Amino acid sequence: MRIAALVLAAAVATAGMARAQDQQTLADIRQELTVLHVEIQRLKREFSTTGSPSPNLSGSSVLERVDAIEAELQRLTSQTEQLNQRIERIVADGTNRIGDLEFRLVELEGGDISTLGETTTLGGDTGTQTTAPAIEPATPTVDDSELAVGERAEFDAASKALDEGDFGRAAEMFGQFDSSYPGSPLAPEAQLKRGRALKGLGDTREAARAFLASFTGDSEGPVAPEALYELGAALGRLGQTDQACITLGEVGVRFPASAAVAEASREMAALGCS
Repeated sequence: MRIAALVLAAAVATAGMARAQDQQTLADIRQELTVLHVEIQRLKREFSTTGSPSPNLSGSSVLERVDAIEAELQRLTSQTEQLNQRIERIVADGTNRIGDLEFRLVELEGGDISTLGETTTLGGDTGTQTTAPAIEPATPTVDDSELAVGERAEFDAASKALDEGDFGRAAEMFGQFDSSYPGSPLAPEAQLKRGRALKGLGDTREAARAFLASFTGDSEGPVAPEALYELGAALGRLGQTDQACITLGEVGVRFPASAAVAEASREMAALGCS
C-alpha cells in the first residue's frame, strides 16, 4: 500500500507540473512580445550604414571604368535581393508569431476566438508582389510630373538653341541645367545634347566627357546607344583610335537593335578598325 501511495503521489505531481506548463500567463506572453520587439529593433539596425562606401571603380580605359561601374551595380543588386529575401522571411515569421500571441491572449481572456481576423503583416502591408516588375522598353520622353517647376522649359529652351545652331549658348544652357537639376530624369539626354553643342564648337575633349557622362548616367536608357556612339567617335577625333574602335564596337554588342549601330559601323570603317 505504501508503494502504491508513493506511485500515486508521483503521478499527481507530474500531472500538476504538466498543467502548469500548459497554463501560460499574461506575463509569459508579455515576455515573448518583448523578445519579439528586440528582434524587430535588430532588423531595423540592418538599414543603418556601417561606414563610407568604397566601390572599386578603377580602370585604365573608359570602357573598363564603365564595366567596373556595371559590376558594382550588379553586386549591390545581388546584395539587395538577398536582404529582401531575408526581410521577407523575418516578416513572415514575425507575423505568424504575433498571430499566435493574439490567439492565446483572446483564449486567456475568455474571448471569442472565431472573431479574430487576419493578422496584420509585420511592418505594414507590403503587398503581394515579391518580384520586380518587368522593365518596359525605355522611351526618350519623360513624364513631366517627375520634373521640377521650370525644368522642362529650361531643357526645351536649351534644345531649341542647339537646333538653331547656337552651339555656345546651347552648351552653356545645358551646363546650367545640369547644375540646377542634378539627378534629373532628363540629365542623360541633356548631357548628350551638351556634347553635341560642344562638338559643334570644336571642343572635342569636353564633348567626349559630356557623352561619357550621358552614357554612365543611364547605360541602358533610350539615349545610351547614341551617347556611346558619340563617345567612340569623339575618341577617334582625339587620336585614341584603339579606344575608339573598342567603344564603337560595343554599340553593336550592347544595343544590336539600335539605329546607332549603323553609324558606329561607318565610323569604325572610317577609322580603319579591324
